[in-house]
Amino acid sequence: MIACWEVDGVLIDPGPASSLPTLLEALGDERPRALLLTHIHLDHAAATGALVRRWPDLEVYVHERGARHLIDPSKLLASAERLYGDKLEYLWGEILPVPEENVHALAGGETVLGMEVAYTPGHASHHVSYFHPDSGTAYTGDATGQRIQGTEVVVPGAPPPDVDVEGWHRSIDQLEAWQAQRLCLTHFGSFEDVSWHLTSLRERLDEEAALARDLDEEEFARRFREHLRSKVDEETALALEQANPANFHWRGLRRYWDKKAEREAAAG
Repeated sequence: MIACWEVDGVLIDPGPASSLPTLLEALGDERPRALLLTHIHLDHAAATGALVRRWPDLEVYVHERGARHLIDPSKLLASAERLYGDKLEYLWGEILPVPEENVHALAGGETVLGMEVAYTPGHASHHVSYFHPDSGTAYTGDATGQRIQGTEVVVPGAPPPDVDVEGWHRSIDQLEAWQAQRLCLTHFGSFEDVSWHLTSLRERLDEEAALARDLDEEEFARRFREHLRSKVDEETALALEQANPANFHWRGLRRYWDKKAEREAAAG
């Protein structure tokens, strides 16, 4: 379900604390040089505090909007508890704060540890992506959605609270400008058909945003599942739904429309 990428000793999105034993087993005796976070959602970053506790001088890079929530995760946990209830710790494990001195805030436009950094909101307002020019590889977290290798279906992945469709389109434009040869997604692997993937992501984002605007949660979920099953087999569809529950998807996109309407009303 979750891929932690390793590049020259740097870990990109270590995942949740619940999968930490798997990550440590893969690392063996190797100590990571640093952590690069695409964003602070728990499936991408919840293990960060535990890794810093294990290696107290481990440096962590994250967008400036997410940095404060690593240092004090109380608001992040309160928001997550509304989504996951009593399954929070079971799903994501123990979530520890990260000392402020370990955290390096990014704005986008930097180059760190051989990686170009771009601010890529849309899925989340604190999302960045990383480009490794030597290999032509972009590490994009959830900015390029979710996809299972061997399939041709891309799911945008739009949970609450801060989906931004217009911002996401600008982020896709930014990713296209890198002219990457390979996209590495946290869910679930790497893909070399970069142009097709980004075009499909853009189209499906608009389609699902329109459905969330026009349909209630139940009908949206039915159409979402119907679309998946028209593209992939039942097992693959269930895996994509597990990574991106239809009700979370609808809530995130509907919240986007509600916030947009509020802004337009306030502007007169």
